[in-house]
Amino acid sequence: MGVSNIRNQVRAHFKKRGYNLTETVSGYMFLSPVIVWIGVFMAFPLYYIIYLSFFEWNLIDPNKTFIGIGNYTRMFSDREFMSSVYHTFYFTLMKTVFSVAAALAIALLLNQKIRGIVVIRGFFYSPVVVSMVAAAMIWGYLFDPNIGPLTQLFQAAGLTSPQWLDDPKWALNSIIIMSIWKNMGYYAVIYLAALQGISHDYYEAAAIDGARSFSKFLHITWPLLMPASMLVIIMTVIHAFQVFAQVYVMTSGGPLGSTNVMVHYLYEVAFQHFEMGYASAIGFVLFLLMFAVTLFQFKLMDKKIDF
Repeated sequence: MGVSNIRNQVRAHFKKRGYNLTETVSGYMFLSPVIVWIGVFMAFPLYYIIYLSFFEWNLIDPNKTFIGIGNYTRMFSDREFMSSVYHTFYFTLMKTVFSVAAALAIALLLNQKIRGIVVIRGFFYSPVVVSMVAAAMIWGYLFDPNIGPLTQLFQAAGLTSPQWLDDPKWALNSIIIMSIWKNMGYYAVIYLAALQGISHDYYEAAAIDGARSFSKFLHITWPLLMPASMLVIIMTVIHAFQVFAQVYVMTSGGPLGSTNVMVHYLYEVAFQHFEMGYASAIGFVLFLLMFAVTLFQFKLMDKKIDF
């Protein structure tokens, strides 16, 4: 009888506060797989990385040596790490700017009513479904300074071909070109959906006022595409900070470390030098950088877009 009274009191308490205990418990039960997944594959790894970053550990020896913030202070004197940060930001900036421009141009093209537009759309989207490793291998062949088709094209035109992946000045830019090609179809689909959601009434009103095509784009299309643009920028920046596969396959961080981005340098420190503590510190700093940049973008989105 006492248990029944307690149960009734609890139910009355939740009912008074506007809660339904049964629905609440059921809701958490349905969410439990997601909560467990986040805890096991996101929260715990992040905690363990932070924990390891305060130790010196070579992965083989079970004993860890506590060194405090030694791994973090080491970064400021590590030229390779600082170089990888610069390469990562350069890659992110260039890839974001040119990916947005290319995706928007393709979306404007694919939004035209022309014969065979469905096939053309599929053609532009096809690189997205190709494996990154496979795409990197293909572009590695295209950029070959001796037998690559791009090199032969330059020679056929009587021009001196860049050394592409063998030249420190061109290697990272070559990877940027490949990365833009790989994902621009996906971003173009986002822009295309946004373009098709714009009412033609705006363009008809502008035409009545005598507006030309460029004026329509500048004052109608581009402002109304701002939500899609911010989404594309955020996704591009996140993907760019995580660049690894194409660098690993095409250059392995070379030549002369000119393509050694943060994730690739983290891989080298962790699985070639077995400095797991230092690698964990690099991983946590990378997480903080991505978090800060993404937060800044969301703040900028709130100011630029009125939802």
